[in-house]
Amino acid sequence: MKNLIFKLLAIMLCSISSHAQTINDLINKVNLDTLSLKVQEFSGEVSTVVNGNTVTVLNRQSNNNDLAAEYIKQQFSRLDNLTITDQVYSTNGRNIIATQLGKTNPNNIYVICAHYDSVANYCADDNASGTIAVLEIARILSTQCLDNTIIYALWDQEENGLIGSNYYAQQAANNGDNILGVLNIDMMAYDGDNDNDFDIDVRNIGGSLAMKDDIISVLNNPTYGFTLNVNVVNPGTTASDHSRFWNQGYSAVLVGEAWSNNDRTPFYHTSGDRFSTLNLPYYHELAKLIMGYMATKAGLINIDNSIAADATTITATQTEGSYQWYNCDNGQPISGANSRNYAPPTNGNYYVEVTLGGCSEVSDCYAFTTLGVETFSDGELNIFPNPVRNTLKIESANVSDLRINLFDLSGKLIRSETLQVQSNELNLKGLSAGIYLLNVKSLNKSKTFKIVKQ
Repeated sequence: MKNLIFKLLAIMLCSISSHAQTINDLINKVNLDTLSLKVQEFSGEVSTVVNGNTVTVLNRQSNNNDLAAEYIKQQFSRLDNLTITDQVYSTNGRNIIATQLGKTNPNNIYVICAHYDSVANYCADDNASGTIAVLEIARILSTQCLDNTIIYALWDQEENGLIGSNYYAQQAANNGDNILGVLNIDMMAYDGDNDNDFDIDVRNIGGSLAMKDDIISVLNNPTYGFTLNVNVVNPGTTASDHSRFWNQGYSAVLVGEAWSNNDRTPFYHTSGDRFSTLNLPYYHELAKLIMGYMATKAGLINIDNSIAADATTITATQTEGSYQWYNCDNGQPISGANSRNYAPPTNGNYYVEVTLGGCSEVSDCYAFTTLGVETFSDGELNIFPNPVRNTLKIESANVSDLRINLFDLSGKLIRSETLQVQSNELNLKGLSAGIYLLNVKSLNKSKTFKIVKQ
């Protein structure tokens, strides 16, 4: 299954029932480790793998950013429920767009967007920060059935005069697209004075003022516990992609760091705009706020995707619909496992896909460990060094015939091997820097380790 939503903590820490998705749940799924790693990949601080090749995305200027565009396409392609459009509109112009069609009101469209081009090397804040926030929100929302259509758009040639967004906005207006709101992100990770201030740039065009009010309503919702402070800038700047939607009469705002207070990165438009200059807690908080707004506007269809288990059986909470159980370790459907209840024949990690009224959602992975498999004790396995650069050593005390499975953060199985001796080496040289999950199994025991690849 494309887009295996692999719930690392449920597998590593405990076997507990998962929870039905609420807006607060989705806000809390915004992952700072994921944001940090992908900003570093997209700004060229660390290498990554694109289309099977180890590469460095160091520069994203519009005449040299096809690698960046391919990175974005690859990220979107790992997600379910998205239709990807590679919109080539000129020799050097290329927007990458993913559409998640609403189940109830497919013609009601909300856009979350950022530009991915740059003017120099690195440019972590401008605008790797916005690009990666869009990808993170797509990662989370794409697991949900939504009332309304969400478009995740990453524009090219913003730095050359807002060309990519202008092309799209004109096409949308010509087609009569019912775009109800455009949330543009342009630089959202610098907070030099740590005051948690951010700007919403808005003008009285279409329903833009109401859109601004809706964002502030999410900000002030005590359930979510945000610690940000908003500055409303009206009339807002026209120097970013949202303004091209204003030109067509659409509702749009810009959300980003507090330029209104002169608290912007001092490395603007230079190669000094590096990951090390970012304020990561601030970035995380602002990404969560944007997640909350987009989830609110998307509208979550009420399918209960929670599960529970006893000693022998896993049960989907949703009482109506159809069911398909999957093996989390390989993402494959389990033949014949199509009822609400599933009794696993072996210990493992399982999830269910529930379909109701043409809408499907998946549960978290559930670590089913009640069939006699114990966890390795601390002395039985030694995995080192961690963090690791090239070679990971796996040593076991009096245990052989170990099966190892290595997963990336999306749940994709990267490598699977059987170890025949008590001391082994795993070559990770070809993997990009990041966080991986190593599951080690014997006949009667299992344990999962978080591995940091440098």
